[in-house]
Amino acid sequence: MCRHIAYLGPPARLAELLLTPEHSLLRQSWAPKDMRGGGTVNADGFGIGWYAESSPEPALVRRAVPLWTDTALPRLASEISSGAVLAAVRSATAGMPVVETASAPFAFDRWLFSHNGVVRGWPSSVAVLASALPVEALLTMDAPTDAALLWALLRHRLVAGDKPADAVAALVTAVEAAAPGSRLNLLLTDGHQIVGTCWTHSLWVRASEGAVTVASEPYDDHPAWQEVPDRHLVVATPSTVELTEIGVR
Repeated sequence: MCRHIAYLGPPARLAELLLTPEHSLLRQSWAPKDMRGGGTVNADGFGIGWYAESSPEPALVRRAVPLWTDTALPRLASEISSGAVLAAVRSATAGMPVVETASAPFAFDRWLFSHNGVVRGWPSSVAVLASALPVEALLTMDAPTDAALLWALLRHRLVAGDKPADAVAALVTAVEAAAPGSRLNLLLTDGHQIVGTCWTHSLWVRASEGAVTVASEPYDDHPAWQEVPDRHLVVATPSTVELTEIGVR
């Protein structure tokens, strides 16, 4: 499996969010606490997306190497501050390529997206879902992976005008119906709200001091961390957190 984190709140340095906490995303890349049988390390790439005041579209850095090997990142992360961030480290599913464009987050327009998990029976199990997409959407997928297809399917719903929470919940239920037993922990943000799912894996939310963080694992021992129940959707802003059982919206 992978590990991911999304943050909204007062501007913070990327290093303070991703590198320096006791159990930061950096540490989770080589010593995760809760992989639940989905691998031991997250060494197949990483990505960081963040928003600046000058543009509604996020900046994005993705690499196909372990997070801990990028010698330029500590300096970069110490210089850049943002009030909206989504980042991930990758543990590639066997048979899927380890390339830069396969690393989350995926970006389009104002959106950033990440998938922690696996689609069972890939690719045949979701062929019918994929066939409903425009050909151009399939031809321009970031990579031939389950996560990239999930992003193409979700992006199609968003462009069609679906509300983010509705689009994410509908995607999870559609994929679970087509590929039972899939692990579908998703994170989506537009820089103003975070939509996430806990579906057969770990997800936590922390709301404190005018900020909200949604992550695969807590990065410290702050008492505000709350575990998201399985098969639940979380919609979060710096001032609100809503948990809803998926399928009961």
